[in-house]
Amino acid sequence: MATLNRPGDGDGHVCGIDTAMEVIGGKWKVLILWALHERSHRRFGELRRLVPGITEKVLASHLRELEADGIVDRVSYDEVPPRVEYALTKDGIRLNDALEPLAAWARTRTGTPPRPFLSDQAG
Repeated sequence: MATLNRPGDGDGHVCGIDTAMEVIGGKWKVLILWALHERSHRRFGELRRLVPGITEKVLASHLRELEADGIVDRVSYDEVPPRVEYALTKDGIRLNDALEPLAAWARTRTGTPPRPFLSDQAG
C-alpha cells in the first residue's frame, strides 16, 4: 500500500494525483496532449482544429503552461513565413501513457469503443 505524503512533508503535495492534476487540470489539457500523442509534431492552427471549442487564447496559454512544465516542446523553425510546431517531450509521452488506462476506464464505463483521435477522421 502506498504511503501518502502529508502536507508539510516537503513539497506540500498530498499524493501524486494532486501533482499530476496541477499539470493536466482543466478542460483542455488532456485533449491537447492526446492530439499531440497521435502525431509527433503539430502546428498551432492544427491543434486548434483538433480540439473543438477551445479558443486561441486558451490554447496558447495551455501550451505555454505545458511547455513550462516540461510536457511539451515548442519548436521554432527559421523560415519565412515563421513556422512553429509543438511536440510531446519524453515526460509528455509518459504522461499520455499514464492517461491511457483512464481513457480505457471511461470507454468501458460508457460503452464507447476505442477510436482514433477525432482530428484524423476529418481529413
